[in-house]
Amino acid sequence: MRSIWRTLDPELLRDVAAVAAGAAVNGASFGAISVAAGLPWWLPVVMSLLVFAGGAQFMAVGIVAGGGSPAAAVLAGLVLNARHLPFGLAVGHVLGRGLFARLIGSHLLIDETVAFALAQRDPAKARAAYWSCGVALFAAWNLAVVAGALVGQAIGDPGAFGLDAAFPAALLALTLPALKDRRTRDAALLGSAVALATTPFLPAGLPVLLALAGLAAAVTTRQGARA
Repeated sequence: MRSIWRTLDPELLRDVAAVAAGAAVNGASFGAISVAAGLPWWLPVVMSLLVFAGGAQFMAVGIVAGGGSPAAAVLAGLVLNARHLPFGLAVGHVLGRGLFARLIGSHLLIDETVAFALAQRDPAKARAAYWSCGVALFAAWNLAVVAGALVGQAIGDPGAFGLDAAFPAALLALTLPALKDRRTRDAALLGSAVALATTPFLPAGLPVLLALAGLAAAVTTRQGARA
C-alpha cells in the first residue's frame, strides 16, 4: 500500500481533491434530503457506509419517500448499478491479489474510481489513482452524509439552502456530454417520456424501471443498424 501513495503525483492529487469536494456536496444533499423525507438520521449514514453508491441511494430514498415499496427501491438500485459488472472486468487488475484488498476495492468501485484508473496507462499509476480516489471519495461522502443528516434535522427543509438541487444538477452535468450521441439522446428522451407518462398511474419506482424501454429501444436500433 505504501508503494501506491508514492506513485501519486500532484496533478492526480489535485484532481482527486476536486472530485472529493463535489462528492461532499452531494453527500450533504443526500443526508439532508433523507432526513427531510422522514428517515431517521442514522439510516442514510448506514446506507452510505454499506452501499456507497450515490445514484442508487438517492433513487432508493426518492422511491420510498414517494410511497414506493422497499422492493421497488432495491430493484431500481440493482438495475442502476448493473453497470458495475463491466466496470469490475475493466479494472479488476488494479484491486490487488489478496482477498481483503479485493473485497475493499470492490466496495470502492464507482464511476469516478473507474474513470481515474482507466485514464492511466501505467498499471502502477492506475492502481494508485483507483485507490486514492476511492479512499478520498468514501471519506468525503460519508462525512458529508453525517453532516447533511444533522443539518437536515436542524433546518427541516433542505430546499431552504438549495441542498435538494445539488445532486440533480451534478447528475445533469454528468449526463450532458453523453447526450451528444444521437442514439443515446433518443434513448434518454424515450425513457423520460415513458417515466413521465406512467408516473400518475403507477406506484413510485415503477416508472423509473419502465424508463429502461428507452435503453432497450436503443440496443435494438443499434443491432438493426449493424445487420
